[in-house]
Amino acid sequence: MYQEFILFLGTDKLEETDHFYRNVLQLDLYKDQKKCRIYKINDHSSIGFCTHIKITAEEKSPIITLVTDDVDAIYKRLKDQGINLLHEPQVNEQFNIYHFFFKDNNGYTIEIQKFL
Repeated sequence: MYQEFILFLGTDKLEETDHFYRNVLQLDLYKDQKKCRIYKINDHSSIGFCTHIKITAEEKSPIITLVTDDVDAIYKRLKDQGINLLHEPQVNEQFNIYHFFFKDNNGYTIEIQKFL
């Protein structure tokens, strides 16, 4: 039925956001629509940031979760880049995941996780 998923969020800092998602998270730019930039997560999912959408970041809402098999490698790479990580990777028994959190330049919470 649906071929692809794109989540759009607001930003006041499109260039900083572009740097963060392309260089820090190493996502490829999928489309540059001038007011919106969309980054490919995989063949069927993307995330976009637009200057005409209000930033709605609160303490932990929304959460952008990127699922990977190697949480520790991404944690190390981000830590080596000086990214302010909220905690070391840990097991969350309630959700049966291994994960950690940090914030992007817009204040959105990002979670890197692996399902156990």
